[in-house]
Amino acid sequence: MIREVQITDAPAIKALCRDALGYDADLDLVRQQIGKLCQDPKHHSFVYLDPSTQALLGYVEVEVYDCFYSPTGLNVLGLAVLENAQGQGIGKQLMTFLEAWARDRAYPFIRLNSALHREEAHAFYQKLGYDGQKLQKRFIKELSVND
Repeated sequence: MIREVQITDAPAIKALCRDALGYDADLDLVRQQIGKLCQDPKHHSFVYLDPSTQALLGYVEVEVYDCFYSPTGLNVLGLAVLENAQGQGIGKQLMTFLEAWARDRAYPFIRLNSALHREEAHAFYQKLGYDGQKLQKRFIKELSVND
């Protein structure tokens, strides 16, 4: 099941940030940020819950991407899945959900950045149809808005 993030998800989000992304943030900060970002209409986060246990196994965090040289789209700030849950299609489900969510809101693309050393992540995004651009490995997928 995929739903919007809630403040009660903070301990699981903190653990995911540490274990999957290498960011060891303070739990109070994670709670504070979730509370603040849930109020921001340009920021959206979705979590994947195990259907049987309701354990939080992954999340995707995205912001509205606005700049002078591009139409408005979405920028993925983070995608993380617990290591022992990887390979089960959770990341793909989160990204597929996000793409449908974006299309419903007429966003024409989703972009993201991925560190150069994260070659497995690059392969994952390319398999989903994202094109690697620039040396920084920016991936972008054009979305059809009116299907």
